[in-house]
Amino acid sequence: MRKSVILCLVMLSLVSFSSPVMASEKEPMPINSATTNKVEEIPADVQILLNRLEAIKAMDKSDLKSAERKELRAEVREIKSTLRAKGNGLYISTGAIIIILLLIIIL
Repeated sequence: MRKSVILCLVMLSLVSFSSPVMASEKEPMPINSATTNKVEEIPADVQILLNRLEAIKAMDKSDLKSAERKELRAEVREIKSTLRAKGNGLYISTGAIIIILLLIIIL
């Protein structure tokens, strides 16, 4: 009985929190490359890493030896980990959000 009550409260809260977002009257902004990819906001060292990733993606890898491909893969992994480390964002998983909401509802 208690589990079903908690489950109903969770489902009700999920439905009620998503409704205001869907009902907003604001017009969505059109997405174009000029507004989403502003070079002046990206630091220079990050831009260099992004350019290198694009160069690797554009490369013709069919004529490379397996050792050279391994080196490229290792370089791509290193660049991606460096970019992730430089990102100043806060990431919260879905499970954490649900737990936070449950704690707010209970308390």
